Amino acid sequence: MFDYHYVSPQQLAGFDKYKYSAVDTNPLSVYIMQHLWNRMVKAVPLWIAPNLLTFSGFLLILINYFLLCCYDWDYKASDLGSQHIPGWVWGVSGLTTFSAYALDSIDGKHARRTQSSSPLGELFDHGLDSWATSIFTLSLFSVFGISPGRSVSAYTFYYVLWIILFTFLLSHWEKYNTGVLFLPWGYDISQVTLTGVYLLTAVVGVEAWYRPLPFGYFFADILIAMVIGCSAFLSMPQTLYNIYQARKNRTIKRSSTYEGLLPLLSPCLLFALLTAWVMASPGDVLAQHPRLFLWMTGVAFSNVTCRLIICQMTSTRSEAFHWLLLPLSVITIGVSTGLVVKSEILVLVGYTVLVTAAHVHYGVCVVSTWIVLDKYVSYAFSVTVFDILLYSAPFQIPFDKSHIAMT
Repeated sequence: MFDYHYVSPQQLAGFDKYKYSAVDTNPLSVYIMQHLWNRMVKAVPLWIAPNLLTFSGFLLILINYFLLCCYDWDYKASDLGSQHIPGWVWGVSGLTTFSAYALDSIDGKHARRTQSSSPLGELFDHGLDSWATSIFTLSLFSVFGISPGRSVSAYTFYYVLWIILFTFLLSHWEKYNTGVLFLPWGYDISQVTLTGVYLLTAVVGVEAWYRPLPFGYFFADILIAMVIGCSAFLSMPQTLYNIYQARKNRTIKRSSTYEGLLPLLSPCLLFALLTAWVMASPGDVLAQHPRLFLWMTGVAFSNVTCRLIICQMTSTRSEAFHWLLLPLSVITIGVSTGLVVKSEILVLVGYTVLVTAAHVHYGVCVVSTWIVLDKYVSYAFSVTVFDILLYSAPFQIPFDKSHIAMT
């Protein structure tokens, strides 16, 4: 079931030549948070695998998201007159968010500390980050909620989510072209802000975000302006400038403009098809089922981005068309032509399950392939989820791969 090879032999060979190259210029990270992480990583036992830290952080993000789902499935619990989410839930959200942030920040340091750094560690980390980006965002939406009185709708959430997702994509598209990962400033700022917002909400309640600001604006408007501003005036210009400099200095990794832009095709098609579905939906599917639609959007985007991450790490050519776009195209055509009306919710549920299952299968298969073909294997003779989590541990032993059996 999990022995499908998504990674080509050319890509596996590319991993052997891969060298991590990243630049972090964020003052918050460099001058404050890094000092905290350097202290925290010393408390981690040496026998714990770096990937276990990464996966534990991701699980905390999921726990927070599903906890909020239980109290606010339709994003209306924070609206005036609704039964609000209990304060202790916001406290848990703050703690899980910061803990996940900390684990994501120290996993690489722990890998270097235990001399177990590997390309798989980076792939595992950034692959989960591509999924966590949407989950963080969907969790934050519960603070402000859907409220007609404050001009916050499911459509607002949808477009804000896409801005954040494309901002994440830009950093890896940039590395695909330049070979260097310029860590975005927005990550550390967003994590600290999220933690603060959750903890403040736990103390003062969601009512604090209802208070109008000067000129009739609300805190949600400020948040949206910050997201758009950071993307339009920080992330995108910096990315384009770095690619321009790489081309100018002849260090660019792609031979033509077409090759450089190729990774953007599938994400743009995904956005276009999903937006067409939303606009043509006879049952206003986004407004009626925001959780499902936004979750599906985030997972589909993560799968597309993971393939880009592998291509930029292995210096291989990005694929032009993602297979998940094919059933989505059929759905969009069906919705637009009126063929899918009464069954639209069933189609949404079906496609969401398909995308989520396909993404989990992709992740497990990619990591399993790596473990089988790499020169180190965890304890067992078979590749299991437990092996995946323990991979890169300092106590791994060399093993003859001719005896490995996939189970």
